Amino acid sequence: MTRETDSLIRWLIGEGRLLGDAVPIVRGYCDRLLAMGVPLSRVRIGQSYANPLLSAWGIVWTPDRTQRYNVAAQVLETPAWQGSPFEHVVTTRSPVRQRLKGLDLSGAHPVYAELAQSGATDFLAMPLEYGDGTVQGSSFSTEAPEGFSEAQIRALRSSRNALASALEPVAMRESQKSLLRTYLGDGPAREIGQGRIKRGETRAVSAAILFADLRGYTARTDRLPETQVLSLLGAFFDLIVTEVQHQGGDILKFMGDGVLAMFEATPDPAEACNAALRASANALKAMRERGTDGADQLPFVIGLDFGQVTLGNIGSPDRLDFTVVGSTVNRASRVQGVCKDLGEHALVTGAVADHATEFDLHPIGAQDLRGLHQPVDLFRLPL
Repeated sequence: MTRETDSLIRWLIGEGRLLGDAVPIVRGYCDRLLAMGVPLSRVRIGQSYANPLLSAWGIVWTPDRTQRYNVAAQVLETPAWQGSPFEHVVTTRSPVRQRLKGLDLSGAHPVYAELAQSGATDFLAMPLEYGDGTVQGSSFSTEAPEGFSEAQIRALRSSRNALASALEPVAMRESQKSLLRTYLGDGPAREIGQGRIKRGETRAVSAAILFADLRGYTARTDRLPETQVLSLLGAFFDLIVTEVQHQGGDILKFMGDGVLAMFEATPDPAEACNAALRASANALKAMRERGTDGADQLPFVIGLDFGQVTLGNIGSPDRLDFTVVGSTVNRASRVQGVCKDLGEHALVTGAVADHATEFDLHPIGAQDLRGLHQPVDLFRLPL
């Protein structure tokens, strides 16, 4: 099997690495192991994220399919991780071998119990060590009656560094993309990922712009401990961000107690405006429901406008910001300010109302907006 293992290693560090995608790399690796006579029934390759919201992603291979999965950060606080062979591998940098045939499942970790109940007879977990010092996890199970042979175990162990070499560039790109999405939003992350990174490099797009602002924030900061203020601010952001992202929008900025979001019209202005209105209505509904549960209601206001904006990089030679600017952004900001003056929860401009097809918006007349020469027709989003 030594010659076949050498051939597998050459494939991993050559052709396999150049695939640039973890799914075909893992599928090609496992298919070649099968052809070598390694009786695999299930393989899982886990990858940690450099991301505050996600803990890991990975690939699961079976003879029938190869698919990707994501792991939320909170899973690390559950028994699914704690005491698992993956935790052992990552924290100790050492492999785990566990024969499952005849194993007493009463005290076994759920991973072993699940595999044994599905017919697995043998299990091996190994660390995949990357050049940045991080350790990833890999696991292999078989349903062969006698489990893995020692020669097969050696083949798996001998190829693990080559597998790590093939997967590390993919993992680095995934972490980079996930961080860009987390801090910039999907749209800006795509822009930067496509190389639009030069200062002053912008493009004009049509978009619905949403401004949301928390009421009473200044008063809260005066009377509440900072930790409680930050908790309330996080809860407010959760309400807005969840609905904006669910409707396909991008969160561009957190500005103190405010949120700037964008729904790009590509190509349908009506869908962009309807999506922004759905996000607004759902967020306000969630705010009211939060209050009925006895929690702080976190009252906030929303202003919407639609039009052309400029999206791209602005800043100084050594500090750039990817953002959106234009009169549409300014109007949306001013509209949410009018909400506070008029005691409204959500107001939209006529430009949004002209494209809205899912909502019966109520006109409240033309209103003067600070900094604008002409009054702007505004409409109330019914709750």
